[in-house]
Amino acid sequence: MDYTYFDSPLGALLLVGDSAGMSGLYLPTGKHPVTPAADWTRDDRTLPAAREQLGEYFAGGRREFELRLNPRGSAFQRRVWAALTEIPYGETTSYGKLAASIGVPDGARAVGLANGQNPISIIVPCHRVIGANGSLTGYGGGLPAKQWLLSHEAAHSGLFA
Repeated sequence: MDYTYFDSPLGALLLVGDSAGMSGLYLPTGKHPVTPAADWTRDDRTLPAAREQLGEYFAGGRREFELRLNPRGSAFQRRVWAALTEIPYGETTSYGKLAASIGVPDGARAVGLANGQNPISIIVPCHRVIGANGSLTGYGGGLPAKQWLLSHEAAHSGLFA
């Protein structure tokens, strides 16, 4: 597994992947920041498309990512993560609505747990999931990072212009 860092407005993002695709994007903030595993190799040439597209995203010019992703998780987690990629840029949904969208209408808590295990933050936009009452709830990178991402997307979405 190779890794590199990407300087962003949220700090140095840890990008992880191999020939099968990107398997991780981790923020440097939150309760449990991820650090490179002992068997990972730093290669600052790795994941060039991810670095380019993240630059475009943070500059406000990219709304969707076109990358080969290889997240590691259970079949249910991968189903939840796939559903996250369907949430439009600049919009949010609740855990309950996300659960219903994948056919598990009583699965808000399970969806929340899977959402919290998303290994490819930002690109698989778990930050777009909020509480049913509109409150910001949990985010691996910390609530300030979640608020920043939502504000960034709102400012560049054209939805409120």
